[in-house]
Amino acid sequence: MDSSNIHQIPLFSCLPATEVNRLASRLRCLDLGPGALLLREGDPGETFYIILEGQVEIIKALGTADERLLGNRGQGDFVGEMSLMGTDRLRTASVRACTRVQMLEMDRDDFDALLHRHPDIAYEMARVLSSSLRNANNATIRDLQEKNLLLAKAYEDLQTAQGQIIEKETLERELQLAREIQESMLPRSLPRLSGVDLAVRMISARMVGGDFYDFIALDDNRLGIAVGDVSDKGVPAALFMAMTRSLVRSEARRAASPLEALRWVDRHLQEMNEAEMFVTVLYGVLHTNTHRFHYVRAGHVLPILCQADGCLTTMAADTGQPLGVLPDVCLDEQSIQLNPGCTLILYSDGILDAANDDGELFGLERLQHTILARHREPVESLCDYILDTVQRHAGNTPQQDDMTLVAVRLTGRP
Repeated sequence: MDSSNIHQIPLFSCLPATEVNRLASRLRCLDLGPGALLLREGDPGETFYIILEGQVEIIKALGTADERLLGNRGQGDFVGEMSLMGTDRLRTASVRACTRVQMLEMDRDDFDALLHRHPDIAYEMARVLSSSLRNANNATIRDLQEKNLLLAKAYEDLQTAQGQIIEKETLERELQLAREIQESMLPRSLPRLSGVDLAVRMISARMVGGDFYDFIALDDNRLGIAVGDVSDKGVPAALFMAMTRSLVRSEARRAASPLEALRWVDRHLQEMNEAEMFVTVLYGVLHTNTHRFHYVRAGHVLPILCQADGCLTTMAADTGQPLGVLPDVCLDEQSIQLNPGCTLILYSDGILDAANDDGELFGLERLQHTILARHREPVESLCDYILDTVQRHAGNTPQQDDMTLVAVRLTGRP
């Protein structure tokens, strides 16, 4: 080893020429490639190193989740001295080459002899060591501060997530309650009528709305049929639906006509409607002896009448407004004759408004084509086919409204 190179090392710059020459004969040169591990934390240490060229990194907890960089060392710096000065003689950190590194290696015996001959070297090493420890402590403090910030942010995120979970669970409970209210208000079974087949299907949206249907036996020759759709969603809509359905059932039995029944329902709703919700309703009376359907439409979608030969009858319409919010509400009163083999479809607008991923609605035209495609099938199969077609159109897109479908077919059979 060239003694002039040793004399340029800051740690040895104050040594006399005789000592520098002695070191030149004792120190061993060492070359490391980038990424090479020089020291591993926890290993026994009997040597320390002075860097001539290149750079190394000092790493704590190498290869663990707590790994952190304590600092870098370059030309003129030394590493590994802690194991020579400590009592346990173990490496306190790992050292890895960042670049190609040239260094000098000194063993414990030469190190102890040098300190014995030149105690001032120990003071210089202590000064450098103190500075390194201070820098390491500062780095540790910064690391802890950063981790504290991350922990605080994680705690804040956890609180937010917990709040969202609680909110979601509350919403799910409310939706379940709304479903239970809705299901409890629907007929358990369909009435059996001579010469008439009935079928019903309903699909509740995730955000349960206020759809309902009902069949009301008025006397031996008259059956009340109602379909409704409340404007809101969730528990409020389900409660408003339950109230509306009860009012329709009550007024249908005492009123002289569907028109009178819905006018009374509207008056009651306006008296109790603090939430200012509204409901669309189609309520009619099927006269089973004459096969005439006399109905009133309060803002609800028009029914569809498909004749036995597959022709769609154009339904007459007048102004019909929802119940519950408007003074002097306008209602659309109509009457149609049902012929043998015809099918009357009553439904909610959730079917028309079913949207796919592109936002395209199912619409009235598709519904009419779907009915015509299977109008000769039994009404149960027809209803299944209609809703299957709507769901294929919607795909995986969540729907915002319930879908309700009531089919009435005049069979002429006893």
